[in-house]
Amino acid sequence: MTHSDFIFNTPFTNQLFSESEIKYKEFEECTFTDCDFSNCNFSGVVFTDCIFYNCNFKEAQINYVGLRNAVFNHCDFTDVNFAMTDQLLFEFHFNNCVLDYAKFYALKLKKMTFTNCSMIAVDFMATNLTEVLFDNCNLHQAVFTDAIAEKADFLTSYNFTIDPEKTKLRKAQFSKEGLKGLLQKYEIIVR
Repeated sequence: MTHSDFIFNTPFTNQLFSESEIKYKEFEECTFTDCDFSNCNFSGVVFTDCIFYNCNFKEAQINYVGLRNAVFNHCDFTDVNFAMTDQLLFEFHFNNCVLDYAKFYALKLKKMTFTNCSMIAVDFMATNLTEVLFDNCNLHQAVFTDAIAEKADFLTSYNFTIDPEKTKLRKAQFSKEGLKGLLQKYEIIVR
């Protein structure tokens, strides 16, 4: 890997990144395939227009990382805390990823997309989820307390429990099957 602070349009494959290889670097239009970032400290790292395939971020410390139009495909983010990520020009999308036990506490995720993701016990407390797309995601035990999920799309997602009294859901979309996740606290039986 180059030692420059700015890396442009470079593919990375089967690489185990160390802390020194990534810290304070800016990657633009790079592609990462089968890479392992689990041992990295992401302080001062920026990914702009980057695409990730089959990468491991499990339990990575991604504090202060900049994600600017980053797309993640088949990546593992189990137990990753996104709460301290850089919010400047913040945009990312997840496809077929594992985000179990991830934390998005109090972030502004407006218009982000999560497609075919496992999101078991994800923390969305106080998160702005306005117009977020949850497409075919498993949201079992995900926490939405004090979140803003207005115009969010939950039509094809499942296993969620959301308290409409503690989450702003104006114009959010749900399927008929998803109604039980909104009524669970009332112990109403939906058949």
